[in-house]
Amino acid sequence: MTNTSEQATPLQLRNRDDIVLRLEHLVVNFKVGKQTVQAVSDVSLDVALGETLGLVGESGCGKSTVGRAIMQLPPPSAGRVLFKGQDLSNMSGEALRQTRTGLQMIFQDPISSLNPRRKVRDIVAEGLQIWRRPNQDARVREVMEAVGLDPDTVADRRPHQFSGGQCQRICIARSLALDPDVLICDEPVSALDVSVQAQILNLLEDMKQRYQLTMVFVAHNLAVVKNVSDRVAVMYLGKLCEIGNAEAIYARPAHPYTRALLASIPDMDPDARGQQGKIPLLQGELPSPANPPSGCRFRTRCPNAQARCAEVEPVMQAVADSMTPDHFVACHYPL
Repeated sequence: MTNTSEQATPLQLRNRDDIVLRLEHLVVNFKVGKQTVQAVSDVSLDVALGETLGLVGESGCGKSTVGRAIMQLPPPSAGRVLFKGQDLSNMSGEALRQTRTGLQMIFQDPISSLNPRRKVRDIVAEGLQIWRRPNQDARVREVMEAVGLDPDTVADRRPHQFSGGQCQRICIARSLALDPDVLICDEPVSALDVSVQAQILNLLEDMKQRYQLTMVFVAHNLAVVKNVSDRVAVMYLGKLCEIGNAEAIYARPAHPYTRALLASIPDMDPDARGQQGKIPLLQGELPSPANPPSGCRFRTRCPNAQARCAEVEPVMQAVADSMTPDHFVACHYPL
């Protein structure tokens, strides 16, 4: 693994004492035949204690890969993942296993992420059994009740007997059993019916408050993360293009890509719909991550692209007239 500790500290990383999770120059490569695809390219961000970071972008932009790299599934190709000051990227074996109990993940498809042959009580208790935690039955009962499941009626049933929303509640209970500090939510509602999505989002918010969680919420829809995120990071083709306070990004996006994503959110206000119609829609398809465009990766779809965008890759810079001081954008011609 490449050591990037000598690289300059990215501008968008905050100098605070309560930073729980910190990614520095994260790179994740995959071998596809004879090619090397860089799914995540030099991503740096941090999450403070009790904060929810929304990580958003189109399908294929690398956001889920970032979430898995945090969990070391698989380990990043380069860069560092710091959890409470400890570099997970340099850990292995028992040290990594013990440290990683403080990080738990909820996966996109709740049904396929549960063992169909095991009872619900055994699924939720698995981590407790592995680490031989005391009072396992009481803890299983507690977290199941917390997510809205009755242990007396569901504990001895198996995953195929439940709906997708109920299976996601089981997954959340399993992730809470070991009392983690950080919860990585990889598109936890995208596979669910719209009527159930709001229930799961509200449940996650309740669990965050009840168990004092810090969360990374991965989603492709900015509307989903609007009410649950304190900060939002927008990714495009493996790179961060904008990061900042959620209120500032939703009110005044600085990157053309962020503005286009926000414009795609349906709005019931007729006046707002009129304003949306003035924003240029994204054209074309997402370029191949195996052969990304030169310079700015978004330039092939950007209505504001100029010659410089093809020649020079933009770096993160502070947004001068933003509502908040920690708002950064990687664009030569920010809005």
